[in-house]
Amino acid sequence: MARRVGPVADARTIAEVAEQARDDGQLAIDTEFVGEGRYLTELCLVQVAVRDGDGGADRVELIDPIEGDGPVEPLAQALADPAVEVVLHAGRQDIALLRRCWETEVTNIFDTQVAAAFAGMRAQIGYEPMLRKLLGVGLPKGAGFTHWDRRPLTDDQLEYARGDVLHLLDAAGALKEQLAELGRADWVAQECLPLERSSDLRDPMATLEKLPKAGSLDPQERAVALALVEWRDRVAARENRQPPKVLPDGAIVDIARRAPTDRDQLRQIRGLHEGILRRRGRAIVEAVAEGLEAEPVPRPPRRQPATEGSDAALIVVCESLVRARASEAGLAYELLASRADLQAVINAFREGVGDPDVRTLEGWRRELVGDELLELLRGRRSLRVADGLRVEIGE
Repeated sequence: MARRVGPVADARTIAEVAEQARDDGQLAIDTEFVGEGRYLTELCLVQVAVRDGDGGADRVELIDPIEGDGPVEPLAQALADPAVEVVLHAGRQDIALLRRCWETEVTNIFDTQVAAAFAGMRAQIGYEPMLRKLLGVGLPKGAGFTHWDRRPLTDDQLEYARGDVLHLLDAAGALKEQLAELGRADWVAQECLPLERSSDLRDPMATLEKLPKAGSLDPQERAVALALVEWRDRVAARENRQPPKVLPDGAIVDIARRAPTDRDQLRQIRGLHEGILRRRGRAIVEAVAEGLEAEPVPRPPRRQPATEGSDAALIVVCESLVRARASEAGLAYELLASRADLQAVINAFREGVGDPDVRTLEGWRRELVGDELLELLRGRRSLRVADGLRVEIGE
């Protein structure tokens, strides 16, 4: 197979790579992108590695979504094929980009960052530290945060991009051996499954909930704020810019609360400079009117208050149990539970409403520590300090 050192846009090459991936049942993929100043992140380069059919070093190809004109459908179909394992490292953003830009699903995912955490490495380990631990190899430096949207790409950029997938299949193989020995391959598969739904599309309701002081709005004011968020997203998408550049986050809640009906009233809103008023004042007022006529938007369920008093002590006891089991399993505590998860379990137990929807009580986590956590709350488990200052769990 011929090697290439630069981005390719050649239909034959893409088809060859897709065919090799189907033959092997595996491919590695990574992306380079730019998100600054844009409404949605721009896909700038796609790197793919497959096993060389001749048994040599992995074949790496670079695909240019900006200047390339080769059809990517064969590769997109391979990504969606459940018979082809897709190997990535910290791949949530890559998957979201590929789903949106290539209009494909990505299935049968093996994320080496996820797998490394189950093999005893720290949670969210970087790609290069993982490669050094597994394979004893390093990566080219210096081109990660560069202008991937500019052409032509430099030799340093191309070398860096190739390095992101060159050893990825070997790393996956080494991790699978360790996971098989530990009996955790199924755990990793469960953890990677939700990555198939990764998306970078903006959710107006989620944006609303993150606005500063949004919790102070009543339902009708929330409807106005939502109308403003939706209008802002439409403008930002059309102009391909970050939404706060169209209308600042901090201004939306004030506008929703005051419900201005003309540009003069808008001038009283802090954070709206004259340029915004001239260019967008009328549209903002129209969005406010639309929100006032819309159905009220109910407030979300109140978040549980911060733990205090007896709950704070109970959280510490539950956390000690989880940390003990995480340590025994050689896993990062963060993989098993957060304080919010534990608070939700305690609240549900106290109220007798059944198991809450938290990861600690699902799948492999429930098997490892979730059921035992419930037993602790029922008074059927205890903790004690044993020799060597170890925490022991007893019945």
